[in-house]
Amino acid sequence: MRRVEIDDAILLHTSQSWKKVALVVVKVANEGGIVFSDLEDDFVVVAQHIENLVGEGRLLAQGNLDEWRHSEICKP
Repeated sequence: MRRVEIDDAILLHTSQSWKKVALVVVKVANEGGIVFSDLEDDFVVVAQHIENLVGEGRLLAQGNLDEWRHSEICKP
Protein backbone atom coordinates (compact mmCIF):
# COMPACT_ATOMS: atom_id res chain seq x y z
CA MET A 1 0.00 0.00 0.00
CA ARG A 2 2.71 2.47 0.92
CA ARG A 3 4.47 2.05 -2.42
CA VAL A 4 1.27 2.84 -4.28
CA GLU A 5 0.69 5.88 -2.07
CA ILE A 6 4.15 7.31 -2.80
CA ASP A 7 3.97 6.48 -6.51
CA ASP A 8 0.54 8.13 -6.78
CA ALA A 9 1.85 11.27 -5.08
CA ILE A 10 4.79 11.43 -7.50
CA LEU A 11 2.51 10.99 -10.50
CA LEU A 12 0.18 13.67 -9.12
CA HIS A 13 3.09 16.15 -9.06
CA THR A 14 4.24 15.37 -12.60
CA SER A 15 2.77 16.16 -15.99
CA GLN A 16 3.72 15.85 -19.64
CA SER A 17 5.94 18.90 -19.18
CA TRP A 18 9.47 18.34 -17.89
CA LYS A 19 9.99 19.10 -14.18
CA LYS A 20 13.15 19.03 -12.11
CA VAL A 21 13.48 15.89 -10.03
CA ALA A 22 14.43 18.04 -7.02
CA LEU A 23 11.13 19.93 -7.24
CA VAL A 24 9.06 16.76 -7.36
CA VAL A 25 11.06 15.12 -4.54
CA VAL A 26 10.56 18.12 -2.23
CA LYS A 27 6.86 18.51 -3.03
CA VAL A 28 6.08 14.83 -2.45
CA ALA A 29 8.19 14.56 0.71
CA ASN A 30 6.86 17.77 2.26
CA GLU A 31 3.34 18.16 0.90
CA GLY A 32 2.30 14.67 -0.06
CA GLY A 33 0.70 13.82 3.27
CA ILE A 34 2.77 10.64 3.42
CA VAL A 35 4.16 9.59 6.79
CA PHE A 36 7.72 8.34 6.58
CA SER A 37 9.43 6.43 9.38
CA ASP A 38 12.07 8.17 11.45
CA LEU A 39 14.64 5.71 10.09
CA GLU A 40 14.22 6.86 6.49
CA ASP A 41 15.34 9.94 4.65
CA ASP A 42 12.08 11.12 3.08
CA PHE A 43 13.81 12.67 0.08
CA VAL A 44 15.84 9.54 -0.71
CA VAL A 45 12.75 7.33 -0.49
CA VAL A 46 10.87 9.54 -2.96
CA ALA A 47 13.88 9.66 -5.31
CA GLN A 48 14.08 5.86 -5.25
CA HIS A 49 10.42 5.65 -6.18
CA ILE A 50 11.00 8.06 -9.07
CA GLU A 51 13.80 5.82 -10.34
CA ASN A 52 11.46 2.82 -10.11
CA LEU A 53 8.73 4.64 -12.05
CA VAL A 54 11.23 5.55 -14.76
CA GLY A 55 12.40 1.93 -14.89
CA GLU A 56 8.80 0.77 -15.28
CA GLY A 57 8.22 3.26 -18.10
CA ARG A 58 5.60 5.21 -16.14
CA LEU A 59 7.82 8.32 -16.23
CA LEU A 60 10.40 9.59 -18.72
CA ALA A 61 13.71 11.02 -17.55
CA GLN A 62 16.54 13.09 -18.90
CA GLY A 63 19.84 13.58 -17.13
CA ASN A 64 21.34 11.63 -14.25
CA LEU A 65 18.58 10.89 -11.73
CA ASP A 66 21.16 10.86 -8.93
CA GLU A 67 21.66 14.58 -9.54
CA TRP A 68 18.20 15.84 -8.65
CA ARG A 69 18.77 19.47 -9.61
CA HIS A 70 20.23 18.52 -12.97
CA SER A 71 17.69 15.94 -14.13
CA GLU A 72 14.06 16.13 -15.15
CA ILE A 73 11.07 13.85 -15.37
CA CYS A 74 7.70 13.90 -17.10
CA LYS A 75 4.82 11.60 -17.94
CA PRO A 76 5.04 9.82 -21.30
